[in-house]
Amino acid sequence: MNSIYPLEWLDILILETFNSKKANIQLLSERDLSLISENVLIESQKVQLQLKKEFFSLHKKSEIRLLVRKYHSTIIFLLDTIIESQQDEMFKSDSISKIITTIISSLDEMLSFVENRYSNYLSLDERVPVTCLIVYRKELSLKLNKLKNRKFIDNSDIRIIAIIVDVLSKKIQSNTGRKITYRQIFYLKDLLKKLDTVSDSGERSNFNSGLHELLIAQNFNCPIYINYYIDQIIADTSTQGNSNDKLNRLLFHYKEFSQLISNEKVTFDPSQHNIKYVLNNWFKHEIGYLERRIDLSFEDKEIFKSADFSVSVLKDNKVECILSTDQMALVIRAADESRIIKAKSMNYIFKTIVPHLSTPQKKDLSYDAMRSKSYVAEERDKEIAIKALERMIKHIKGF
Repeated sequence: MNSIYPLEWLDILILETFNSKKANIQLLSERDLSLISENVLIESQKVQLQLKKEFFSLHKKSEIRLLVRKYHSTIIFLLDTIIESQQDEMFKSDSISKIITTIISSLDEMLSFVENRYSNYLSLDERVPVTCLIVYRKELSLKLNKLKNRKFIDNSDIRIIAIIVDVLSKKIQSNTGRKITYRQIFYLKDLLKKLDTVSDSGERSNFNSGLHELLIAQNFNCPIYINYYIDQIIADTSTQGNSNDKLNRLLFHYKEFSQLISNEKVTFDPSQHNIKYVLNNWFKHEIGYLERRIDLSFEDKEIFKSADFSVSVLKDNKVECILSTDQMALVIRAADESRIIKAKSMNYIFKTIVPHLSTPQKKDLSYDAMRSKSYVAEERDKEIAIKALERMIKHIKGF
């Protein structure tokens, strides 16, 4: 591998010649400045050519990745440095300002060359340079204004768009070139692109259709949006008459939500949990709260005492089931929701039935754990439970 430093001339020019603390640029003649301007363009081409040569001299991906990232980070550093120098009063004269503009333009060209040609070897967590950030901010602001001016029919959609516009506007403007990364920029660009394609018929096939579905898929884990989503669920369930109806409504929303997919590889805020993780926890705690509230609302608490007593009496006399706890949970929940068996709550059904059951692997089962498992079903458990029920159907037909 070549040991020379291809950016040496530009490095010295920016860090030494155009450094107000180290050199007096006023001593440079017009001829000197003209030569510098010409050499900047020449050096830019030399750097690009050198990168091509080094690239083709390497065979290992790890070495190529290191090479490209070294060029990329060095160019960003030099670009930021010369932009900072541009603010110094010493460099405000027309002739010097013109050369600095040429240097910035050449560095921008080199940066674009590296990013366009070798993008597969770059890290998305690299900081975005100031010049690129200015362009990205302008582009994102235009898209955000377009989204802001778009007319939505559904009141909920209007509120969601207002949240998105407000949050993204602050994020775009507040981040500096030393903080925002390419990954964050690409996330915002992709999100705004997808938001632009969301249909607005004014009709929802379900609660999570449209904007909710998109934002959850994109892992838009913004606390303001998550709180709004929860508030909407609470507002909807509160319209139901009693706790049983509220629980059924909440379970319906949870079933719809559980079927949504969220991309864990992307995120709006890397410091926060995935949006599905946060909302899934909220649903589970809210469902558990309503179930306990329903249980305690019944006056016949003696039933619970007798049930607890029967559990201890029948501890050594249980019915063994070949299904796993997850699979049994699906069968019991299906029996409850299809109203084949009825009780004052699903929690009560599990509490009454599960203590009498065991598996070949486990004698004492937790009704609370089994009930929780019924809400998050894996495809394999569904298949096994369905096959078990089909075997029962076959036997019934043969009676």
